[in-house]
Amino acid sequence: MTNPNAHDIKVLNGLIETTLDSADGYHEAAEQTEDPHYRTLFENRSAERRQVVEALSGAVRSLGGDPEPHGSILAKAHRAFLDVKHALLRNDDSVVGSINSGEGFIADKFEKALEDTSISATTRETVRRAYAAIKIGHDEMHALKHSLEGQRDASNPLYPT
Repeated sequence: MTNPNAHDIKVLNGLIETTLDSADGYHEAAEQTEDPHYRTLFENRSAERRQVVEALSGAVRSLGGDPEPHGSILAKAHRAFLDVKHALLRNDDSVVGSINSGEGFIADKFEKALEDTSISATTRETVRRAYAAIKIGHDEMHALKHSLEGQRDASNPLYPT
């Protein structure tokens, strides 16, 4: 017998996997930065993402499914690449830039899930609430990236005064 909620479970598990990847990425970013402000920011964001995972996991269980327990292999490989990149560049700009890229990816996944006309209204509302939390982090990292770019540009001797 197939679960009538199979599609909703699949969509939610895909979001869980991506959100776990995000939480792990923030955790690793916190370990890589030497700036205590960034460390706290990244640790808080990781914890917030784990709360989103818990909410989505509860929704999967309520639909009769098993929540995804792990992030993706591809994300682990990507983070390993970023570890090497950060070690070579030795700056927080590279970490923030990588996080901003990841934020775009996770936001796209949630937006696609919200556009999925095959999910139930209950699942759509669960995704909408989770996306609201994700969007805050996305917007904050986007602003931080642009702030760092502005600082870098302002220190350039060719920056217009």
